[in-house]
Amino acid sequence: MFCSGCGLAQAPGVGFCPQCGRPVPGATVSGLEFELQNYAGKVKALGIVWLIYAGFSLLLGIAGLTFASAFFSGRFGPWMHGPVPPFWFGPAFVHLIWVVLLVRSGLALATGWGLMERAPWGRFVAIVAAILNLIKFPFGTALGIWTLAVLLGYRNRSLYEQL
Repeated sequence: MFCSGCGLAQAPGVGFCPQCGRPVPGATVSGLEFELQNYAGKVKALGIVWLIYAGFSLLLGIAGLTFASAFFSGRFGPWMHGPVPPFWFGPAFVHLIWVVLLVRSGLALATGWGLMERAPWGRFVAIVAAILNLIKFPFGTALGIWTLAVLLGYRNRSLYEQL
């Protein structure tokens, strides 16, 4: 093979001409650095979306649970002059939902933070959170599928470990 710029004969496997510095056609240059930067951008975007999802989930959950606790305490609705019968069910149910909301929002927050920091545990927590969010149609499902697509697989695991 000969250089297209100066005509010097090239040895096999040489990427650039030693005389003029032009790239030799047919020589392959590894794109691992480009692939790592591309993957790092995907992981960062995924982490940001998880943080936003955690915030919106917490805010909407607080609003909904405030409404539910006002309803079950008898402040409005058909039971305006007393609590909803049975008297123990409403507050106990609201307390259970508060715990679930805080755990779910905390998991989403930890997922976003772990992905943004590229922590070794962040990938595992993100996969668990994605699987749990698959049943939260439509946004949780979409976020779960996107997370699993970005993080699962041998290639993606290797890229995440190199970040």
